[in-house]
Amino acid sequence: MKLLAIDTSGPVCGVAILTEEGLRAERLVQNKLTHSVNLLPMIDSAFQDVGLTIADMDRLAAVTGPGSFTGVRIGVSTLKGLAHGANKPCVAVNALEAMASGAGGFDGVVCPIQDARAGQVYGAAFHTAMGERPKRLMADTPIRLEDYAEQLRGIGDRFLFLGDGMPVHRRRIQELLGDAAVFAPAHQASLRPGAAAWLASMETEELTYTELQPLYLRAPSAERNRRLMEAAHAE
Repeated sequence: MKLLAIDTSGPVCGVAILTEEGLRAERLVQNKLTHSVNLLPMIDSAFQDVGLTIADMDRLAAVTGPGSFTGVRIGVSTLKGLAHGANKPCVAVNALEAMASGAGGFDGVVCPIQDARAGQVYGAAFHTAMGERPKRLMADTPIRLEDYAEQLRGIGDRFLFLGDGMPVHRRRIQELLGDAAVFAPAHQASLRPGAAAWLASMETEELTYTELQPLYLRAPSAERNRRLMEAAHAE
């Protein structure tokens, strides 16, 4: 199995190439450039370094969300174009599961969170074991941090937080959960493209480029505003 995986769902832009020989290339960067500027050069560089091309790939994978609306659209649209041009099947990877899979075998509940603003996070919960796919304990959901913490108390007593929501909400998490809250170090705190590639290699469902779609847990702000305006006009 040879595959390319990309991630633009959060602040980090990532690319990985996985083959039968293992993880051959992994690129990730967080800078002031947009994902649309970073992504294609990173893909090209990764292919050049390992001596492969997109034609050699068996499947192409994208992290489809949840995450930044704009970021997810960039990654999904880019992969759809590559898959269409190269006639390759696609695989969708869940962002929160990919984050959890990079946390190794934490002895407790792995809690990947993304900042959803207004005191909310996109959160889920998993048990992880080394070399195994994360076991989901909570569905992806947009949720108030306080409600998320309350749900976590019902499924465990030690919690590892990671994701871009972690530094934003760290102080409040400590207030809510005290010593039960553990915070991932920098090398585990963000989604690793290699973890997304590993999950993609185990996925049984392949999609066509037309079937690959972003995973949004709530409508983009433009869509919510449109609905509010339509409701106001209807009154």
